[in-house]
Amino acid sequence: FLAQQHLNHTPITYDSVTGTGRGRVTFDQVPLDRATAYAAEDADVALRLWLKLRPRLRKTESLALYEQVERRMIHVLAAMETAGIKVDGAELARIGRDFGERIAVLEEDAHRIANRPFNLGSPKQLGEILFDEMGLKGGRKGKTGAYSTDAKVLEELVAQGAELPRVVMEHRQLAKLKSTYVEGLTAQLAADGRIHTDFSMAVTSTGRLSSNEPNLQNIPIRTKEGARIRQAFVAEPGHVLMSADYSQIELRLLAHLADVPSLRDAFEKGEDIHWRTAAEIFKLDPAVVNREARNRAKAINFGIIYGISAFGLGAQLAIPAGEARAIIDAYFAQYPGIRAEMERLKDEARTHGYVLSPFGRKLWIANIAARDPVIRAGAERQAINAPFQGGAAEVIKRAMVRVPGALRGAGLAARMLLQVHDELVLEVPESEVAATGALLRDTMQGVAQLRVPLLVEVGHGRSWAEAH
Repeated sequence: FLAQQHLNHTPITYDSVTGTGRGRVTFDQVPLDRATAYAAEDADVALRLWLKLRPRLRKTESLALYEQVERRMIHVLAAMETAGIKVDGAELARIGRDFGERIAVLEEDAHRIANRPFNLGSPKQLGEILFDEMGLKGGRKGKTGAYSTDAKVLEELVAQGAELPRVVMEHRQLAKLKSTYVEGLTAQLAADGRIHTDFSMAVTSTGRLSSNEPNLQNIPIRTKEGARIRQAFVAEPGHVLMSADYSQIELRLLAHLADVPSLRDAFEKGEDIHWRTAAEIFKLDPAVVNREARNRAKAINFGIIYGISAFGLGAQLAIPAGEARAIIDAYFAQYPGIRAEMERLKDEARTHGYVLSPFGRKLWIANIAARDPVIRAGAERQAINAPFQGGAAEVIKRAMVRVPGALRGAGLAARMLLQVHDELVLEVPESEVAATGALLRDTMQGVAQLRVPLLVEVGHGRSWAEAH
């Protein structure tokens, strides 16, 4: 696209060199003359674009961001991809067997409840049993004439007390974990017993890294079964895995950007931010704030960054939309600076087509001028969220650029293996755990000067699961 726009040149496509579909070959199988033409053009176009765009970039903050962070990240990520992370194949196999046994039990339970055998993987069969044979309420047919049995429908049925949908949901979860992670990760194990993911820097619109082949940023942790997968990611003998995680980074960026003195005060004092929010928006004495009030405050604290609606908050908290709207109104009444910041971001996107991250990166917002109000509203939510997600990405990338040099300077042998959004995972010699943990905290907490302090939580263990 850039070559066409700025050089009036259409480059050779990767697909034209390697083929598509079943006829696709890997690049090492491409004839040398075609591979040379593709690679040489790639280098030539990159240089010509750089020479043409550099004068424009020098007038913005983008060039400094590129030179100080993005370009240095190439070497950091190359080292991480080369290192990989060790996976205990035997543990992964045990997890797979356990999941398989549980899946078989769930299938028997489902057949017993339905009073007949059926394919749990067939939405059509499941819909007929739930709504035609069992007579459950809430069945909705799609264009194909079959009932919808997606997660939302099943959750509604579970809320009504139906047993079969609960069994099916657990079955789906375990089947996905087994196929995607147990079997998928096993297939990706290299000869050295490690998995070497590919990190990409230019896939997401916010500047966040992405991981693929396999995606190690999507390993589950919220459920007990999902967390078991992380038990299979282990350290080499004599080492531990160390997790260094930015705590509530997006909320801290919200407090940094918006004029909300009480949120800044809470972060500066190290208070429980959700407890403080609950006390302020519900007008409660902090001493009597209970867990339910805190959970509601937590939901809106995180949801507000994503432009959550009354309907979305109500669904998350299992309360009527009207009650959720009252909570949102109370939140904005208590923190008018947050609403003002959200409106400023939407105006910025409408005016320029982009919003700026806290560090000056342009985050382009597609469809901000769309005629369709639903599409336009989605773009407005993206405009609100992008600076916080993009700012968090820039904070951790700055840390990733600094940490390797800091480790070398301190004579420490730890090495970074993974980045999972706000978390870094390192392999650390057992004898250097304390020193490495202290260095990580100091380095990561000092990469950006915000109006509120950054906080990094560090843990370690033999496995990735134990490091949390």
